[in-house]
Amino acid sequence: MSERRSWNELRDAALASPEAREAYDAARIRFELGRAVRERRDAPGMTQAQLAHATGMQQPAVARFEAGGTMPTLPLLERFAVALGMRLHVGFEPLDRAG
Repeated sequence: MSERRSWNELRDAALASPEAREAYDAARIRFELGRAVRERRDAPGMTQAQLAHATGMQQPAVARFEAGGTMPTLPLLERFAVALGMRLHVGFEPLDRAG
């Protein structure tokens, strides 16, 4: 009989592959960026439709982005920032501090 492994062990084994790690990191970035825009849109009570109008996008594209479904370009992030009355800040942090 084979030994059972926990979810964390299975996940760690799967992420040992460089390709899987790269895909996981890309998904994490998409999710974090989408969450950041959604939180900043929600704070003043702005709808996805209003944000879409302010950025020249369609509402489904905003929804997809906020759900982590697309990897944005820097110009798109700048459009979101301007529409939200903010300034885009891009930076680097040490890996030991990264979430």
